[in-house]
Amino acid sequence: MIKSLVTLIFIFSGLVCAGQSATEIFLFDMKTSDGNVTISTGTNITKHKGYDNQPFFHPTQPVIYYSSFDDSSRSDIKFYNYSTKKTANLTVTKEREYSPTVTPDENFISCIIQRDNGAQDLAKYPIDGGKPVVLINHLKVGYHAWAAENKLFLFVLDDSIRNSLHYYYLDKNADTVVAEDIGRSLHKIPGQNAMSFVQKIGDKEYVIKKFDLNTGVINSIIPALPGQDQLCWLQNNIILMSDGSKLFSFQGNSFSELKDRKWQPVTIKGDASMLRGVTRLATNYDNTKLAVVVNE
Repeated sequence: MIKSLVTLIFIFSGLVCAGQSATEIFLFDMKTSDGNVTISTGTNITKHKGYDNQPFFHPTQPVIYYSSFDDSSRSDIKFYNYSTKKTANLTVTKEREYSPTVTPDENFISCIIQRDNGAQDLAKYPIDGGKPVVLINHLKVGYHAWAAENKLFLFVLDDSIRNSLHYYYLDKNADTVVAEDIGRSLHKIPGQNAMSFVQKIGDKEYVIKKFDLNTGVINSIIPALPGQDQLCWLQNNIILMSDGSKLFSFQGNSFSELKDRKWQPVTIKGDASMLRGVTRLATNYDNTKLAVVVNE
């Protein structure tokens, strides 16, 4: 009986991974002027059948890290250098790595390692390759973002609190639940000692919120686009989101009422036919490049 149950768990885990949508990552040039955002020259940088998703830019190098399925539907971390146009693997393992993120010291790539037993640990790999160091293995971590060198925002899958947001101190093993019913998009806000997260307030309604790391105060920024929980931040307090086929921007203004804060369309120069089923966005530090994940 126990053997049969374990077998079923393995089969189910494989089906979940195989069920991930087939996606590609397109890289666009981007410009901002007076709060207006323009993108152009979209290029497919993955060109690989299956799942290619969760892009993250290195802060000082022309490199994008992302999660990519191999032929057995297990995800490894790859990286693309948009200066040399070359792609390589950071990991080739029997497990599954998701959500690659450059650590604040830029020496490691932190990621979620999904185990065959269903565990989802937070670990980090040396940025030049090597064995991982497990950081958190007592929580089922879905997504993460670094608040500081030893502090993290975590999206935790928990039976007692649905999709909870944790503020975690690694050096103290101190764990505080900040919110629940959150979305997948966690970010350090550029130029501020603050984090953003998206919180569900209805069946298909989300609000983007700001957590002040100095005071712990949470404020609402703007209602998210209907049914969407993925975003990225630019400099100058600009947020980008997509409704699935178009891109929109919002430049923060705390003086207007929440209901009066509006999204503005992003200008797209050239071919935009690839923007189908947009699920994720990421930008480089200088905001000159935008990575867009679309359906294959």
